Amino acid sequence: MADPPPSQCSHRDSTPLDPLPGRKSTSYEDQLSLVPIHIVTQACQLPPEFLEPSVERQLVIGFDCEGVDLCRSGTLCIMQLAFPDAVYVVDVILGGEMLMKACKPALESSYITKVIHDCKRDSEALYYQFGIKLNNVVDTQIAYSMIEEQEGRTRLSDDYISFVGLLGDPRYCGVSYVEKQEVRVLLRQDPKFWTYRPLSEQMVRAAADDVRFLLFIYRKMMEKLNQRSLWNLAVRGALYCRCFCISDDSYADWPSLPTIPDNLIVEGVAPEEEILSVLDVPPGKMGCVIGKRGASILSIKESCNAEILIGGAKGPPDKVFIIGPVKQVRKAEAMLRGRMLDIY
Repeated sequence: MADPPPSQCSHRDSTPLDPLPGRKSTSYEDQLSLVPIHIVTQACQLPPEFLEPSVERQLVIGFDCEGVDLCRSGTLCIMQLAFPDAVYVVDVILGGEMLMKACKPALESSYITKVIHDCKRDSEALYYQFGIKLNNVVDTQIAYSMIEEQEGRTRLSDDYISFVGLLGDPRYCGVSYVEKQEVRVLLRQDPKFWTYRPLSEQMVRAAADDVRFLLFIYRKMMEKLNQRSLWNLAVRGALYCRCFCISDDSYADWPSLPTIPDNLIVEGVAPEEEILSVLDVPPGKMGCVIGKRGASILSIKESCNAEILIGGAKGPPDKVFIIGPVKQVRKAEAMLRGRMLDIY
């Protein structure tokens, strides 16, 4: 492991790496891939506008996390922050609690939009390991599904776009991400891949590649989403951030959900509120909920216009999370409770 960072903060510690040496730029996408990468071990190496969120300097950044078995009980190792002019790889292992405490206001701020692909486990890790309530996200996985539905294309239940798939879609980016598969192989061989220090060149590039195109994709998606979808996206992102983060006070200490814009209220009728419901599953009954080869849970998902999520191997093992319009969530709850009454 590398030596601890010096006591005096120096921006020389975050000397940018040449992200793709020898590569010639041929397109705007290539220009995005050439932004410098900074390794951050101390808060003062981050942009002041990130550390001190304000309404006067609102930001949109790409965001992601990497770790070992990333969830409440795993280990958060790095955070990646993509700005228009640079990518910052925040070393959580070397920076520790002090660095994460400095990042907390930004991650919870409504003045900084965090563009991320599938925020659920990242939010869970931040919440349980550092007490951070991730807020104001634009989840590109959710946005993709909403655009598909908005344009009249239906998707199968649980048919979510992967990040590699999103990058490869020419409507949003059209970039091949071969190294991602290479890193996945390394992670299978050694789950502690992200814990080793110093960070290797491959680790830094892989981390940066997970965020460097997110702002470009974000702009493409914002052009396609209508006002109703934009509101749904904001609400759904907030609910996904809470999804695996169990709260005894019904999330009263979390930031408020986005309110319904006035322009979506027609003749006094507003869109139906969306909620998150956490359903407790009695011991030994999860098998009834899931069914043989997932048949039961799939049937319920197809019957309800709601997202139904199970913690799976990462847990929690005894809860089902339901996200969607109130009526659809209540319908899903009733069907799930009915499954729990079945003899297993």
